[in-house]
Amino acid sequence: MKIRQYDAIVIGSGQAGVPLAKKLANHGKKVAIIEKRWIGGTCVNDGCTPTKTWIASAKAAYDAHKSTELGVFVEDAKIDMTIIKKRKDKIVKNARSGNQKALESTKNLDVIFGEAAFTDFKTIGVTSDTGSQQILKADLFFLNTGTVPFIPEIEGLNAINFLTSTSILELDQVPEHLLIIGGNYIGLEYGQMFRRFGSRVTIVEKSPRIMAREDPDVSEEMHKLLKPEGIDILLNAETTFFDKQGPEKVVATIHTNGKKQKISCSHVLVATGRVPQTGPLKLNNTGVKLDNKGYIKVNSKLETNVKGIYALGDVKGGPAFTHISYNDYTIVYRNLLENTNYTTRNRSIPYCVFTDPQLGRIGLSETEAKKQGLTIKVAKLPMTAVARAVETGDTRGFMKAIVDAKSKRILGASILAAQGGEIMTILQMAMEGKITYDRIRYGVFAHPLYAESLNNLFMTLED
Repeated sequence: MKIRQYDAIVIGSGQAGVPLAKKLANHGKKVAIIEKRWIGGTCVNDGCTPTKTWIASAKAAYDAHKSTELGVFVEDAKIDMTIIKKRKDKIVKNARSGNQKALESTKNLDVIFGEAAFTDFKTIGVTSDTGSQQILKADLFFLNTGTVPFIPEIEGLNAINFLTSTSILELDQVPEHLLIIGGNYIGLEYGQMFRRFGSRVTIVEKSPRIMAREDPDVSEEMHKLLKPEGIDILLNAETTFFDKQGPEKVVATIHTNGKKQKISCSHVLVATGRVPQTGPLKLNNTGVKLDNKGYIKVNSKLETNVKGIYALGDVKGGPAFTHISYNDYTIVYRNLLENTNYTTRNRSIPYCVFTDPQLGRIGLSETEAKKQGLTIKVAKLPMTAVARAVETGDTRGFMKAIVDAKSKRILGASILAAQGGEIMTILQMAMEGKITYDRIRYGVFAHPLYAESLNNLFMTLED
């Protein structure tokens, strides 16, 4: 079989792969990008775009029911899941097709659909859906294959039609009772969303609290916010058995603090984390090393142990966020094409959990700062003390910032509030610019914005 030679081959069309393929091709390199499913990766097809579209619908439903508190009476508010899904599908399709058209219109760039696997050193075979195969070779490889939902070994699970964060997006009817295995970010977003659509929701979390990586006061506050919406959360709980008893009836056996209970539900969502898509790549054929969880090992410049082979995005481990994947792309292309020397060391890792209210996070948590033995001060302000929150009728949550006691530099923040992600980003910019908290405390911000409350947040600290 004839081998097709390229300068660079990108495997996976996620948020790093797509712009990198275009950038390399626009610099005169002959490039191929391989995708086994849909252009756009998890973010466009299964993650950010579809879920935040659905969350917007869930928020509208919530606001309709809460509007009476503002003196606005919305009668006969109903959920039409068919319309909600059609809107989501249209937005996803537009984003996916836009990315694909941009790739296909780029000179020097071939878009190839099929599954890639290394057959030899820096040589891959690509097998299409029809079974045809072609062999490609290049000096440069960029692996952007991402992750897929992790499915735990629970007796009876494979006998039911369980849902993942991917397959749940195909629902066009609201589940009667959705049981969610996992009380972390994905589970909480879906749990709140479907509760607002009208489902009964039960979340089963094996840890003592939800969002275990966050500070205890953050996870406890989130728990308090979800409970009034009618979401049942079982902590220190483990699901040990599923029994399918009908087309729309599953009975789950759950052990909580040594006690066994059975919960009947119509749907089960498995939200227990994700695993890397590295197995099908057969990386041993080209010498690339993996860690003990199957993630690709890279150095601070995102290069593997094999010179010329890079890994970007979720498949390399570390923070699994779209913006990190995109930043990986900017590091790699600038180093390769502009002779810069950028690394992943000490880069900001912001993220936002799109529950309502949002949780915006940047830098060190209080727990992490104390573990490092840092001398810190903690600024904390309930949203009941924020004018904008009072005026809009949403005083849920709080703002919290960790600062260095001596330098007055901001080390991190947790903003659990309406527009928490946007507020967090202001503090991120302050951290990037090394702006101390006392300058923000006396800064002039337009009234009455959420940003203005940063004055009051840092007024809680004594110099």
